[in-house]
Parts: sequence; structure tokens; C-alpha cells
Amino acid sequence: MRAGKLRNTIAIEQVAETQDADGSVIESWSTFASAQASIEPISGREYFAAQTTQADVTHRISLRYLAGVMPKMRVKYGSRIFDILSVININERNRELQLMCRESID
Repeated sequence: MRAGKLRNTIAIEQVAETQDADGSVIESWSTFASAQASIEPISGREYFAAQTTQADVTHRISLRYLAGVMPKMRVKYGSRIFDILSVININERNRELQLMCRESID
């Protein structure tokens, strides 16, 4: 992985569930790790080719390997939020991760 491609600083966040005084569950997000990454929108051709299995994937985020990243986490880049749909350990070598994500629009 070329370091020059990793020009975006991202935060990988995990959800923590707590209960308030009423007993209702409150979800809050905390930072799991910060990393340098490359954020690429999926091109139209890739998007349509992948539509059969991952119709919601809108972005591919590449970063150096980081143990513990799971699909139930999310990526925060500035004010943008990306839900992680899939975590791919490239060639199973523990050097690079690709996160297949869907951008959340609030």
C-alpha cells in the first residue's frame, strides 16, 4: 500500500449501549481508532456489477491493517458517516483492509 494514497484522516467508531434512569437503551458512538485512509466512491460500473450482492455499497475505504474492525462499526470522516458493510483483509496478510461502506444521509 502506497502511503501517498492514504491522505484522509478517519475515525473508526463503535457503538456503546447504556441504559438511562427509565431503563431505555441509549446508543452512543465512541472512537475505536483513528487512521489514515483512502476514500473512493464506487464507480457506476463497479456499483452495477456489485448490485447483485452489495447493492448498498457506495464507497471503498482502504487503510493499513487494524485488528478488531468489524461490520457493526462505522467510519467518520469530517461530518460524513459511513456504515461499514464488509471488512476485507486483502490476501489475508494483515497488511491492508478494505472497508466496503454505505454513506449515511441524515
